Amino acid sequence: MAGLCFTAWALRRDGRDRRLGHRLGLAEQHRELWAEAHRRPDLARLFHGEVDLLARPVTTAESEFLEVVFHHFHLTWELSRQEGLFTESALHLDVAAFFALPVPHAVWRQTRARRDPEFVAYVDRCLRAA
Repeated sequence: MAGLCFTAWALRRDGRDRRLGHRLGLAEQHRELWAEAHRRPDLARLFHGEVDLLARPVTTAESEFLEVVFHHFHLTWELSRQEGLFTESALHLDVAAFFALPVPHAVWRQTRARRDPEFVAYVDRCLRAA
């Protein structure tokens, strides 16, 4: 009986440690992504609410960077579903705010067909609710 209790306690502790490791890893990746975005002037338009994409289409640098950002959001969403790392509302607000910006929105619409359909549906729900 004591061995069973110890095993249950160890599994619970391992789960907590794993979730903490995931949170720390995501926080580090998040910090690096946004630090790079703010360090590079060629990515400044990503955060502008008013952008004329007809006059100045999305650049290769913007598109490549957004691929990494979309992967980061997807990973965060996936870990949240599996591990309960973040509240649904906090992630929902971040997704809605970022994906609605003109440059991210344009790249998302161009690339969404090759992404995980469940994640695409999630982003679409976030954007509709915004």
